[in-house]
Amino acid sequence: MPFTAFQFHQQGQKCFLSAYHFSIGFQSQTSLSTTSMAGAFSEWRKLPIGLSEICINTTLRCGQSFRWQHIPESEEWRCVLYGKLLSLKQDSSNIYYRDYRSPASASLLTPPISEIPSRAQSEGEPTDNNANVDHSHDDHVLRIIKHYLNLSLDLSNLYTQWSAQDPNFKKKAAQFTGIRILRQDAWEALVSFICSSNNNISRISQMVEKLCLHYGPFVAKVGERAYHDFPTPEALAGKDVESNLRSLGFGYRARYIYQTAVMVSQEREAGWLNSLCNPESPAFGVEAMSGDEMKPEGRQGYRDAHEKLLDLQGVGPKVSDCVCLMGLGWGESVPVDTHGKSLKVPVK
Repeated sequence: MPFTAFQFHQQGQKCFLSAYHFSIGFQSQTSLSTTSMAGAFSEWRKLPIGLSEICINTTLRCGQSFRWQHIPESEEWRCVLYGKLLSLKQDSSNIYYRDYRSPASASLLTPPISEIPSRAQSEGEPTDNNANVDHSHDDHVLRIIKHYLNLSLDLSNLYTQWSAQDPNFKKKAAQFTGIRILRQDAWEALVSFICSSNNNISRISQMVEKLCLHYGPFVAKVGERAYHDFPTPEALAGKDVESNLRSLGFGYRARYIYQTAVMVSQEREAGWLNSLCNPESPAFGVEAMSGDEMKPEGRQGYRDAHEKLLDLQGVGPKVSDCVCLMGLGWGESVPVDTHGKSLKVPVK
C-alpha cells in the first residue's frame, strides 16, 4: 500500500486542526463563488455528518485516491467525479459541498446552506420548472458524494467493534478516526494502482494528473487551473499512448497502462471490469444485490475478481487487492506490500 499507519497518525491530527480553522472562518466566506466567465460554483450545501464518521482531510490524501486537489487558502478539496467538478470542505458536524455550473446551469442558484430536503418533504410542494431542475441536479450531486465517500456504513460502530476485539486498535484508533474506504470508479482505481508500483503518493498523484490533462475529457477551468475527468480505457488505448506516456515520465508503467487499456477496451466485453464488483457494493448507478456467503478466505466473487485482474498487464497480487478493495468494493481484500510483509511475525 502507498500509505502507512504512521501517515494515518499524522494526517489524523491535522484533520481536527483543519476542521477547527474551517469552523472559525467558514461564515466569512461568500456562498457563491464566481470563478470565471465560463461558469460558477453553486452555493454551499451541507451534509450533516461528524468527524468520527469521516474525516475528508485524512481520507482523501491517505493513498486511496490521487486526484483530489487541496486548496489551502479555503481548506477545500476539488475533484471531477462522473463529469462534475465537485468541491468539499468540513467542520466538526458537517461536510459542505458544491459543484461547478456551466453558464446555462449557473443561473439556477441553489438554496442557502441547509439540509437537503427529503423526497417526501419535496413532494406536493409547489415549485416552478427551474426549481425542479435545480433540485434534481442537487439530488444527483448528493448521490455521487454519498456513493463515493461510502457513507452507507456506520463507521463509528465498526470502530467500536474493532476496538473491542483488538486492544492495539483500541489504543491507536483515536489517532486516525474517520478514515473510510472510498468507493472509486474501478477503471480509475486500476490505472492509479498500476502507477503505484515502486512509487510514492506525490508522484502517483502527478502521474494521474498527467493522464487526466492529456487524455481525460475537459470539464471546467477555475482560475488558471483546468479540470479534467479521468480518461476512458478507449482514450488510453491509442497507438501513440505508450510513447507519449514515456515522454511524460511514466517509465515502464507506460506499457502496462497502454496494454491494460487495450485489453479492457478491445479484448473484454463492455462492462467487464464493473462486472467484477461486489454486488453488495456495485458501481455508481447500479442497484445493490445480495452477494455470496462470506468464508474465511473471502467470498467467491472476491477470489474470482482477484484472479481475473492478475491477467492484466502491470497487475500483481498487491495491485489486484488494491483494486478489489478500493475500486470493486470487496471489503475482505487486504493489500499487503513488501513493507507489510516485513512486519509479519509467526503465530505461536
